[in-house]
Amino acid sequence: MSTESGISRRSMLVKIGLLLNGIVGAALAVPLVRYLLSPVIREKKVGYESWLPLGGLEQFPAGQTRLATYRNPVVSAWDGETADIACWVRNVDGQTFQVFAVNCAHLGCPVRWFPQSNLFMCPCHGGAYYQDGSRASGPPERGLFQYHYKIEGRKLFIKAGEMPTPGRAANGLGSTKREGATCA
Repeated sequence: MSTESGISRRSMLVKIGLLLNGIVGAALAVPLVRYLLSPVIREKKVGYESWLPLGGLEQFPAGQTRLATYRNPVVSAWDGETADIACWVRNVDGQTFQVFAVNCAHLGCPVRWFPQSNLFMCPCHGGAYYQDGSRASGPPERGLFQYHYKIEGRKLFIKAGEMPTPGRAANGLGSTKREGATCA
C-alpha cells in the first residue's frame, strides 16, 4: 500500500517511531553525560578547603574528649540543621589534639564517647574504638577517621571541607606535629 507521494504507512510509522525514540534517548543521555563529565567541569565551592574554628582551647580540657560542632563550609541554603556537623575532640596532653569524625568506619553510624570505659561505641553493630580512635572490637576494619587540625591564637581549627576517608586515616599519637598527624 503506497500513497501518491510514494511513502507507505509502514515506513512513515517507522520514521516517526525512530524520531520519538531518538528524542527519548537524547533526553536520557543528557543527565548521563553530565554525570560522566561532572568531575571535569565541576568547580570547587568557596570554602571547600577552609580551616574552620571549633572553639577556644579552654573548651577542650587536657585528657578529656568533648563533642564539638562546626558548620559545613559547602552548605546550601536548604541544608538547614543538617549542615551542622559533629566531631569528637580529644585533648591528649594540652598541646596535642585528635579530632575524630563522629561516624563509625563500618557503616557510618554516629559513635558515642563513654568516659567511664574510655571507649567510643557504635550503636549499630557493636563497633568499639579506643580513646585514640584505633579499632578495639567489632565489625569496623579500621579506626575512626580523623580531621587535620591546627592551633592559631588559642583556637582549635580543623580542615573540614574535605571529608576524612580511609586513604587519609590517622591515629597520630606517635607524631608530635601540630597539624594533625596522618598515617595510612
